[in-house]
Amino acid sequence: MQIEICKQIAQIEPEQWNALVQDNNPFLRHEFLSALETHGCVGEHFGWLPRHIAVYQEDELVAAMPLYEKYNSYGEFVFDNAWAQAWQQHGLRYFPKLVSSIPYTPAIGQRLLVKASLEASHYPVLLSVLEEVAEQTSASGTHILFPEAQELQWLEHQGALIRHDCQFHWQNKGYSSFDEFLAQLSSRKRKNIMKERQSVAQAGVTLKRLDGYQATDNDWKKMAHFYQRTFDEKWGTATLNYDFFREVARKMPEQVVLVLAERDGQCLAGALMYRSASRLYGRFWGCDETVKGLHFEACYYQGIEYCIEQGLEFFEPGAQGEHKVARGFVPTLTRSAHFMRHEHFKQAIEQFVEHEKNNVLAYIEHINQHLPYKKINYTLKD
Repeated sequence: MQIEICKQIAQIEPEQWNALVQDNNPFLRHEFLSALETHGCVGEHFGWLPRHIAVYQEDELVAAMPLYEKYNSYGEFVFDNAWAQAWQQHGLRYFPKLVSSIPYTPAIGQRLLVKASLEASHYPVLLSVLEEVAEQTSASGTHILFPEAQELQWLEHQGALIRHDCQFHWQNKGYSSFDEFLAQLSSRKRKNIMKERQSVAQAGVTLKRLDGYQATDNDWKKMAHFYQRTFDEKWGTATLNYDFFREVARKMPEQVVLVLAERDGQCLAGALMYRSASRLYGRFWGCDETVKGLHFEACYYQGIEYCIEQGLEFFEPGAQGEHKVARGFVPTLTRSAHFMRHEHFKQAIEQFVEHEKNNVLAYIEHINQHLPYKKINYTLKD
């Protein structure tokens, strides 16, 4: 067995890495991770330093983990500012820490990439290597964000602290059309969605969906502009760029869904999504002009229509957003696993995690009583 810690995903052969990716998850593919690194979306400037784990047997990659040495908590969507402050107040260093995640992407997916049938033997190998990297980097802890349920269950058995949160996902119940989906909603919610879609059409706005083959360089320049504008308006940090968007579209054309809104020949808004074999993931949105209902149309209704047309099972539109419930999305439990190397705050963190869990579960139960579907208690579980 040969183990390597890679400071660039390029040190791992793309075909071997992708062979470990299930469901053709776009964010886990070598091409996506490579584009992040090649075009400066991760690295020292943004505090995401690649430390990917690769485990070989006879030159075959049998296990791997996307891993980053982090010097901030930006772009993780599992917030630990209170933990960092506690470390600092006691004169301890919280950074660096190790994070297994897809940068800027709160989507559920593999974190312990293991060749089929080798999970029992190679999950422990990956965890052992992770612990060694944490020791070598003097990391305060390791954080495995949004893992698959099977991985999370195993990590919990190894003593990981499990944090809970809630997103809002849509599930395809075998709908043959958008109208059939609408028919499952209460009358008031159904009419509201229809009015939102009509308001976009009445404003003279048309929408088109493009894959990576169809989208032009000019289309990607527009999307990059919308992306940058959104962060400028929210005082955030735009980490992605035109070159990144274009390269992913070129190397993964079938997995790109670009929605552009136009009026009188002018492009005024865009939404970017990616797809796996079974899921659609909403990622970015931006506009030059506010049009009533356009955000919901571009980011949600176009995605739902696409899932129905393509037979995709789930639509993950991104983190947070209680307003999604009225549009057919239901509360979905998301979790992450954490190993802290210092014992100073063990009891306090355990209490924090338990309190957070109870609040999240109570919140989900409350939201489930106000779903737009005709039948209540329509809870989505991954």
